[in-house]
Amino acid sequence: MSVVLIEKQTPQITVLTFNRPERRNALTLELLKELTAAIRIASDQPQERVIILRGAGPAFCAGLDLKEASDHAQAHTTAELVANALIALSETRLVTIAAVHGAAVAGGAGIMSACDYVVAAKGTRIGYPEVRRGLVAGLVMTFLRRQTGERNLRELLLGAELIDADRAREIGLVNRVVAQDDLMSAAQEFARLVLQGAPGALGQTKRLIEELWWRAVKQDVELALKYHMQARESDEAREGIAAFNEKRKPNWAVGD
Repeated sequence: MSVVLIEKQTPQITVLTFNRPERRNALTLELLKELTAAIRIASDQPQERVIILRGAGPAFCAGLDLKEASDHAQAHTTAELVANALIALSETRLVTIAAVHGAAVAGGAGIMSACDYVVAAKGTRIGYPEVRRGLVAGLVMTFLRRQTGERNLRELLLGAELIDADRAREIGLVNRVVAQDDLMSAAQEFARLVLQGAPGALGQTKRLIEELWWRAVKQDVELALKYHMQARESDEAREGIAAFNEKRKPNWAVGD
């Protein structure tokens, strides 16, 4: 079965559902490939206007699958696939909406952050715990720095605690917080607003938003990838990932 389900709600709206509920939709190589391919395929359809992302089961996305990530030989491939997915979300002419529930953590929160609009269910937990795994949240920082002030950015990435949906809305990570039962209807409500706009004007508006920033997304991601890989190849990452998988506290080495 596909790990990204594709549902055409209308000729103009596609819903992409992460479909690994037993693993809280953790990001594997397969899922990242399917996600990027689905975004690109939808982007090539002339009638397509909106993509809604959601997760099956108890969570939106728990981030990188750390069981798979423990295979050090796959580190570069995984990082590049995460980068490809984030770039695809950023560069598509389609308006992207994340309908988030349960948890959006690490890479899952990064995918959420790369979308144009985010609606979250009450009780959702959002955060970037990478430093607690010996990793650097470099790739998602490209988008976070645009959405939160510097103080909030430092709190999220250095403190590495999960925050609730209401706090995420306060600092700009989430547009709207609704009851769980209203999550998809709220996402569809924004999609209907988007469909009232002219397709060409919407695409140009998205492109202008990107170009108004002093560096292009691809350049930002390239720099972030460098820092991400430095961390992924470190002893700290090996220990942090092993500790997570073994359900124990990491034993960080401290310099003399």
